[in-house]
Amino acid sequence: MDPDEALRFVRTNPRAVLATIRRDGRPQMSPVVAAVDDDGRVVVSSRQTAYKVAHLRAHPRAALLAFTDGFYGPWVQVEGPVEIVSLPEAMDGLVDYYRRVAGQHPDWDDYRRAMVAEQRVLVRLSVERAGPNLSG
Repeated sequence: MDPDEALRFVRTNPRAVLATIRRDGRPQMSPVVAAVDDDGRVVVSSRQTAYKVAHLRAHPRAALLAFTDGFYGPWVQVEGPVEIVSLPEAMDGLVDYYRRVAGQHPDWDDYRRAMVAEQRVLVRLSVERAGPNLSG
């Protein structure tokens, strides 16, 4: 599967699991809602204090498995390097992320205040690999 095909799937199937690497090398997985930005990166919102963010700061690579709402059925996995964007630089990206996954917010000022209060960051995954290429 090529990355563009995988990104098309993620755009329409935002439910996902993000896999990161703990300091001891074991995997850590988190349920997330994913979007795809205009640069073709998979983006996720998280809290600055979340374990996944600490793991990504130490080892900035991740894999993301996206699947349909019905869970069973088609799915894709994407992998690649990750960039974490913190506030205040992350705010425009967080607004864009919200619009992609939920549409318009009823009060953008309230949303922005919540992003600051929750210490949100934007996680950006650049896709280097995508799959599956075969189903088994």
